[in-house]
Amino acid sequence: MGSVSSLRQPVRIGFFLCQRFTMIAMASAIEVLRMANQLSGETLYRWYTFSEDGEPVSASDSLAINVDDKIPNSMDLDVVIVCGGIDVHENCSPKLLSWIAQQDRKHLKIGAICTGSYVLAKAGVMHDKACSVHWENLAGLQEAFPTVRISNKLFTISDTRMTSAGGTAPMDMMLTMVTREHGNKLSAAISEMFVCERVRNTEDVQKVPLRNLIGTAQPKLLETVSLMEANLEEPFCIDELAGLVELSRRQLERLFQRHLQCSPSRYYLHLRLSRARQLLTQTNLSVIEISIACGFVSTPHFSKCYRDYFGIPPREERLGLSQKTAQQQTKNKLFVADEENKEQIAI
Repeated sequence: MGSVSSLRQPVRIGFFLCQRFTMIAMASAIEVLRMANQLSGETLYRWYTFSEDGEPVSASDSLAINVDDKIPNSMDLDVVIVCGGIDVHENCSPKLLSWIAQQDRKHLKIGAICTGSYVLAKAGVMHDKACSVHWENLAGLQEAFPTVRISNKLFTISDTRMTSAGGTAPMDMMLTMVTREHGNKLSAAISEMFVCERVRNTEDVQKVPLRNLIGTAQPKLLETVSLMEANLEEPFCIDELAGLVELSRRQLERLFQRHLQCSPSRYYLHLRLSRARQLLTQTNLSVIEISIACGFVSTPHFSKCYRDYFGIPPREERLGLSQKTAQQQTKNKLFVADEENKEQIAI
């Protein structure tokens, strides 16, 4: 794609790298910005990296990364993002916290990826604000900062804050930012370049392991759920499950109600239907094959359960996905054609 002139000033984003930050999370965020510039033919974004003293920072995989500057600095920024990782609580120096508070007073958009949300909360800039963080830190962050509205969503974005979990969640967050600032065509083209099948949105949640939700003090419950997860195609009846974990049916029901606020059968249905939704959206298996793979006695029964649970029949779920895919492909073609026309005009 050719270069396209624009009077718009690039958005300047500063990434503060905590010691032992998570490389994949930081790279997932920056690569979206790079590709946005490449595909648009414009410098839509500029990014800079910082450490506390300007010295190289070791990532969690032990790779040393050079940075552009130390804090505080005189660079004009529009967004500041803290890249967290392992033992993030050890990175909350008074100098860093003061710098973040200073950026807040300047009315910059402030963000965090992976465990960087802990640093923002410690700096006092997340009071009564929604905040995403890696699932391992959900409970600890909520306990330490009760006034922060902790969310298990992959990422959260508002006018002044943007936070995400770790892994590749920052990619989805930055793609959403690109969509809001430059439209669907560009973000769709970026996701296609990264072989990203689906851009997750602000309603997508992290899959938090049950052990982290209820702790290890309920081994019978964990054992029961493990049995459920391993037997979705040929589900056990509740009496069989109770016998396998050496509890009475009533004891098992009380256990689920106390810790998961639902009955064992309801939780089992949730697992089977969630698996069905994955197969519907990620495979070409027929609805009949999916109903069998998820342990339903008939396709009509599966369709009714699916509609009751998700509010849409399975065939419409798949049809809607197909239509979205076709629409997105059309948008991508139009985007490429538009850029080629601009290039020819420029020539």
